Order: sequence, then C-alpha cells, then structure tokens
Amino acid sequence: MKPIQEIAKIAHKLPIEALQDINQRIMDWMASGGNEDDPYVWQQLKYAQKFVGRS
Repeated sequence: MKPIQEIAKIAHKLPIEALQDINQRIMDWMASGGNEDDPYVWQQLKYAQKFVGRS
C-alpha cells in the first residue's frame, strides 16, 4: 500500500490543521518532481500515525 492511501485511512482521526499541513507538504513535494512513494511521503505518514497515537 502507498503512504498516501494509508494517510487517507486515518485522516478522519487527524485535526483538520494537521491534515491540511500534511496534504500541502505532499502536494509541494510532488509538484517539485517527487513521487508518492518517496521516503519524504512515508515520513509524512509516520508523522500522521504518531499524531493519532499509532507507531
């Protein structure tokens, strides 16, 4: 599974501000030539998981 899909699964548990921040970071990353399965996007997933109490 791709990190964006994993983020989508837990999006409902994130405060809107955190979700917007993650979304903007991923969009900026991809706009600059990054891919949706790059380590940076996985890092955003880890941040989201920690935010909701998962590890």
